[in-house]
Amino acid sequence: MSAWLFKRIGNIFLKGIATVLPVFLSLYIVYWLLATTERGLGQFLRHVVPESLYLPGMGLAAGVLIVFGAGVLANLWGFRALFGWWEQLMGRIPLVKSVYGAVRDFIGFFSGEGEKKFSKVVRVSFANGIYLVGFVTREDGEKLLKLPKDEKRMAVYLPMSYQIGGYTAFVPSNAVEPLEMNMEDAMRMILTAGVSR
Repeated sequence: MSAWLFKRIGNIFLKGIATVLPVFLSLYIVYWLLATTERGLGQFLRHVVPESLYLPGMGLAAGVLIVFGAGVLANLWGFRALFGWWEQLMGRIPLVKSVYGAVRDFIGFFSGEGEKKFSKVVRVSFANGIYLVGFVTREDGEKLLKLPKDEKRMAVYLPMSYQIGGYTAFVPSNAVEPLEMNMEDAMRMILTAGVSR
């Protein structure tokens, strides 16, 4: 066999992996989430519901109902006040407040609540015609930095590709240009280093 044929077979195999792996991982994560919910809540329900009445899938159904119920309660004033108290409590525990706040903000971004935090998608120009895509988090960044009012700065979050993390840069307003792109498309494009369109 020639080297060309080995290279061709290798390329086809890698394309196969690139096609199958994201599907497999996505399905596995969904399966793991559903199975964990069924196991955890199912075991609890077996102690509450008589064994003869328990049906497979009741733990999963209970999980869906709990999440839906939490969503309904989150819209009620009394529950919001209670949740606000809980968040204040979490904000007082040194290590927990950092982790809890980061997870809450991250989940909030993907659930649509993040739209309030990231107001628009922008490109930030740097020296030598280099651009970074980011999200405006504050338009009055000069106030945070205690700069003179005429030195306008915008706080722009610049995520890093292939990982969760990034930088918040306070850039001059004239270096920021809005992009006609929604949040999800911009985040997908950044996280995949421009591979995803």
